[in-house]
Amino acid sequence: MFLTVVLLQSNFAQTKSNIQDHPDYASVKSAILDYVDGLYEADSTKIERSVHPELHKRGYWFNAEEKAYRDNLDMTYEQLVNLAARWNVSGKSANADSPKVIEIYDINDRTASAKLIAEWGMDYFHLAKFEGKWMIMNVLWQSLPKEK
Repeated sequence: MFLTVVLLQSNFAQTKSNIQDHPDYASVKSAILDYVDGLYEADSTKIERSVHPELHKRGYWFNAEEKAYRDNLDMTYEQLVNLAARWNVSGKSANADSPKVIEIYDINDRTASAKLIAEWGMDYFHLAKFEGKWMIMNVLWQSLPKEK
C-alpha cells in the first residue's frame, strides 16, 4: 500500500512571512500570552479572559523516573483556572528565563492554530473568534522528555 500526500498552494495559504501581517495576529498572540502568563504569574484572570469555558485540554506528561509518558491527562476550564492560581505562586516553577516561544500557524476569519513552547513543554492550540474576541478552545500538550 502506498500513501501519496499532495500539498496544494491556495489563496487561503499563509506563509510565515505574511502571517504577522494578518489583522488579527496581535489578538491571537495576545490570547496565547495571557494563557502562558496566567500560569507563569499565577494570575487566573488571564486564563479567564483568554480561554473559552468549553475548553478541551488533553496532555501527555513525561515521568522521568519511569522514563514513560502518562497519557490522556484531561483538564477542564475550571481545573486550568485553579491551576493557574497556584502553579507558580512560589516562583519556583517558572521565572523570567522560562521559555515563552509562540508560533502561529494559521489565522482565518473565525479559527486559528498555534504552538507554544513553555516551561512545562509544548502546547498546540486551536482558537476561535467569539463576538470579536479570540479564545483558546482546544489544547493538546506534552512535556518534553529529559535528555536520555
